[in-house]
Amino acid sequence: MRVTGKVGGLFPLAWSCTTLAGIATSQPLVAASSPTPFTSLLQVILGLAVVLAAIVGLAWLFRRMSGGMLGGSNRLRVVSGVLVGQREKVVIVELEGEWLVLGVTSHSVNLLTKMDRPPDAGTDVVQPGEPFARWLKAAMEKGRQKSEAVNR
Repeated sequence: MRVTGKVGGLFPLAWSCTTLAGIATSQPLVAASSPTPFTSLLQVILGLAVVLAAIVGLAWLFRRMSGGMLGGSNRLRVVSGVLVGQREKVVIVELEGEWLVLGVTSHSVNLLTKMDRPPDAGTDVVQPGEPFARWLKAAMEKGRQKSEAVNR
């Protein structure tokens, strides 16, 4: 039985949808089994693993795509730095053979002056945490020596 109206094929579509809905409701529904605690835990762990893998993958991709802009570049290096206050320091940075003297505070970085790289300047790079690392290594060695003396 096909019913047509002024709208064209709209009534047959509506009739077939209601017919299918009637057929679907007339058949008995099979009850879905409730998930066990183990499967729920497994699902949460797998979901967390997928999210963590996505974060690691995106971080790796970002690092690969950024090139040398995040500190891996050899064009810019810190030559020296000195604290002049609690949160202020003067830093000499080398950029393509030119030295930039920068004033660094907690809120800003200001260019103080530019100068050519001196010919007798070395190529040593100052590591920001080097004095602390040296002090920590010496303190650990001293602690080991004391513990060995006590254990004898």
